Amino acid sequence: MKILFRYLPALLVGAVLGSLIAIGTTVLAERNQPKISVDTIPFEDLRTFTEVFHRIKHDYVENVEDKVLLESAIRGMLTGLDPHSNYLTEDDFKELQIGTSGEFGGLGIEVGMEDSFVKVIAPIDDTPAQRAGIQAGDLIIRLDNMPVKGMALNQAVKVMRGKPGSPIKLTIVRESEKKPLTITIIRDIIQVKSVRNQILEPGYGYIRISHFQAHTAEDLETAIKKLEDENGNTKRLKGLILDLRNNPGGVLNAAVAVSDMFLERGLIVYTEGRVEDASLKFKAHPQDRIKGAPMVVLVNGGSASASEIVAGALQDHRRAVIMGHKTFGKGSVQTILPMHNNSALKLTTARYYTPLGRSIQAEGIEPDITLNKVQLAEVEEEIEDYSIKESNLSGHLKNGSIDEDEVEENYENEDQHLLHEIKGDTVVKPKKKKKDASLVKSDYAVYEALNLLKGLNIVEARRS
Repeated sequence: MKILFRYLPALLVGAVLGSLIAIGTTVLAERNQPKISVDTIPFEDLRTFTEVFHRIKHDYVENVEDKVLLESAIRGMLTGLDPHSNYLTEDDFKELQIGTSGEFGGLGIEVGMEDSFVKVIAPIDDTPAQRAGIQAGDLIIRLDNMPVKGMALNQAVKVMRGKPGSPIKLTIVRESEKKPLTITIIRDIIQVKSVRNQILEPGYGYIRISHFQAHTAEDLETAIKKLEDENGNTKRLKGLILDLRNNPGGVLNAAVAVSDMFLERGLIVYTEGRVEDASLKFKAHPQDRIKGAPMVVLVNGGSASASEIVAGALQDHRRAVIMGHKTFGKGSVQTILPMHNNSALKLTTARYYTPLGRSIQAEGIEPDITLNKVQLAEVEEEIEDYSIKESNLSGHLKNGSIDEDEVEENYENEDQHLLHEIKGDTVVKPKKKKKDASLVKSDYAVYEALNLLKGLNIVEARRS
């Protein structure tokens, strides 16, 4: 996929916490460069800036290049806005474009920065990271022998990427473990497959979307056709489970296209920003791809951004039952703004809203049916706990649909206390999840979703 970045562009409903290892952007529109009026320049504040700049140049313990100081000032100006706005150097911008290809050498994890440490948002399906046992919520504190604290996120990403076949040692803190874990992972070519499908029982299909890429809708169409072909002569599905758990987001157009495949009319999502072309509306087209068959959408705390667009649209239109746990709550849109020096700004330019006008920023999507975590723990022998939400991120945007005084801001890192318990490293082998032929053991959430689909079909049959 060739992406053309020109003067301005790209709406990105990106991976949460502002960094992408495997998810790209797509160009949607161009925007004229704003004109700067002399009257709007804060000369007094700039005088303070130049004074600080001069003091650092003159008094700092080591000599610092002007370019480094100015880039740091720009980066600080953007990161001070919200957790998702950022300054992309030329190298950073190239890394972002590499992510759009869907193939690179690395580990296969979505990451972000939290209190100067790298936070795992979610491992990508069928990658070295997932096979090694890396989990959503893991806090990476060392890469090989290098402490992560003090690194910029792009630096950490560069270290984790590398030649396929080369090893890297991650030292991580996990809430369920008393000591840090040391896991060695062998880098591989990451070929991101965003859609997987499976027939669970005759007539009942399962599709997982791990993230949203430019071709996700096409892959979804292929997956549905495979399910229909496997279903025998009827070729009509009785029900579909759409799994968006731990899906951190991706391309806005892909989320719209996926939603459109199951809706026949009405609004899918709309965005509102300060400038005219940041305010957009996306509407559904006729023809439901599975002809009104009942749907269950699985979500959890790792479902963010584009995933929340799909879940919110299908929930508002009463097209699907949303099952699982409350989603992450990233309801903002980032635009990639290329600069004259081959760098770029990743700037938050709008909030997005569900068809009924809900802003989920720092709120998330509440499922229609919440699964009991104790039951999940008993059946799957592990507790999924995604404690980090958009509302936990320092400087997060407030929810645009309610009185901002009513929003409780939480700037504390819930996992910071874990670092005080570190006494030494423990080398461990990742535990392999026990395999069981029964669905109730292998994935309890899917088991419950399948039972619900069967129940909905029984009710519909009795009505008719």
